[in-house]
Amino acid sequence: MNLEALTVGRVGVDLYPEQSGVPLAGVRSFAKSLGGTATNVAVAAARLGRRTGVLTKVGPDGFGDYVREALTGFGVSPEHVGTAEGLQTPVVFCALDPPEDPPLLFYRSPIAPDLTIGEADVPWDVVDEVPLLWVTGTGVCTEPARGTQREILRRRARRGHTVLDLDHRPMFWPDVETARAEIGWMLDHVTVAVGNRAEVEVAVGTADPDEAARRLLDRGVRLAMIKKGADGVLVATPDGSWTVRPRRVEVVCGLGAGDGFGGALVHGLLSGWEPVRIATYANAAGALVASRLACADAMPTAAEIEEVL
Repeated sequence: MNLEALTVGRVGVDLYPEQSGVPLAGVRSFAKSLGGTATNVAVAAARLGRRTGVLTKVGPDGFGDYVREALTGFGVSPEHVGTAEGLQTPVVFCALDPPEDPPLLFYRSPIAPDLTIGEADVPWDVVDEVPLLWVTGTGVCTEPARGTQREILRRRARRGHTVLDLDHRPMFWPDVETARAEIGWMLDHVTVAVGNRAEVEVAVGTADPDEAARRLLDRGVRLAMIKKGADGVLVATPDGSWTVRPRRVEVVCGLGAGDGFGGALVHGLLSGWEPVRIATYANAAGALVASRLACADAMPTAAEIEEVL
């Protein structure tokens, strides 16, 4: 497959409660879905007709087989999904309590396979040539993935669209300062940065969207998108900034909404759209995912997004 977008990073199997509004101890049954930020973004963009692949790793187990089969079913290339011997494919439990911000329980010990990506696992020709490369903050929380992702960004040299999903998960880091230093290094090597207010605070030291956007642009980022939840999305470029109004939905599960936003962002960038149009489209995609259960399985089609718009 001649890829239009390659995402790098987290993969897992998400287990969603089939009972809402109760803690994990009260859940009786779960539904299985493909998950992980980088993986979900690749799926979301594929749903919009883009040729995507994900660079990640799984364990030599049945869940690893499921990941490859699910990716193939969603139209995402599994060619660059490696196997980490001696490790297990991550499993993530969530409780829909509250539904808009479900707590997560990660099983990724002693280390997740996707954090063992080494330079030998990287398709360097794809890194050089793919129109859009997507990396994540989680991908640099530990070695060897940290060094590998740094080398990917050095090699990429801000060619084409090089996107950083700030994707901060506190449980993966020893402290905020370490996360800020590592994610901050990445900001000097990407063209687009996207995250919510909490994530930009980790990255640049302020949760104020306007000031955070200014700091992101000062690092050489050409497009910053800051998700403000019920206050919409701030879009900033060197030419100015705009706020796109939110889409009101009844939230079923807040997980995956950001990844739906990300897949639509990929589609908009590859389509050459203006930033405000991209944000409006991505905001609608994220709202649709929030109104559904599950992540990868909940990603909308172009027709569904257009209907919302």
